[in-house]
Amino acid sequence: MKIAFHAPDKPRAQKALEELKSEYGQNTPEESDVLVVLGGDGAMLRALHTYKDLDAPLFGMNMGTLGFLLNEYDIKDLSARIKKANKYIIHPLIMEAKDKNGKTHKEMAYNEVSLLRGTHNSAKIKISVNGKERLEQLVCDGILVSTPMGSTAYNSSAGGPIVPLDANVLPLTPISAFRPRRWPGALLRNDAKITFEILRNVERPVSATADSTEIRNIVQVDIHQSNDTSRTLLFDPSNHLEERIFQEQFAP
Repeated sequence: MKIAFHAPDKPRAQKALEELKSEYGQNTPEESDVLVVLGGDGAMLRALHTYKDLDAPLFGMNMGTLGFLLNEYDIKDLSARIKKANKYIIHPLIMEAKDKNGKTHKEMAYNEVSLLRGTHNSAKIKISVNGKERLEQLVCDGILVSTPMGSTAYNSSAGGPIVPLDANVLPLTPISAFRPRRWPGALLRNDAKITFEILRNVERPVSATADSTEIRNIVQVDIHQSNDTSRTLLFDPSNHLEERIFQEQFAP
């Protein structure tokens, strides 16, 4: 098995990288059968973006804290462990954000796309789904659309539902909604086309962020899930991703 290793520039991750390279060698990502990512959840997300055109699956080993998207760090029998791993195919969201100057920015998000107010003023956002207006005006701190994998992250912290990987839905979750009061958001089909229009965007500026890429002073954002783009994540059978999401739904 040809393995490529990827690690952030942090002492603990770099030490593990050298240990693994010494044991298994190092291949380029393009010629490898698998990309092993060392670090935390942020490192895995950055790797997904850095190697967006890579066909090889990703197997993460946790060198951070939570490590929701990674496996336990263990140097022993890595090739056999990877061969036994459960495979999960994930699809990113595609964000097309138009800024106040008319420029369109296209970005991918494996966790979520979030819109956030840029000043002390609340954001005012019109919401349309599949070309039909669903909410004339949401007054809020922001709103986000998450993938099923990302539903355990910012989406959950904002009060959105955690959804199974195979649920075929996308959570649409408001952030501190003021009007309509207590609006809980919605669950949308994963083939939905979502449009946010920023109302009074000059005096109430809003930014849009796809994972870690932020676009400021937006006037409109279109979001959909890309079924043409997919990545494969590998997890140990003893603690695979589907089970982790299930556990999060019942976490105290």
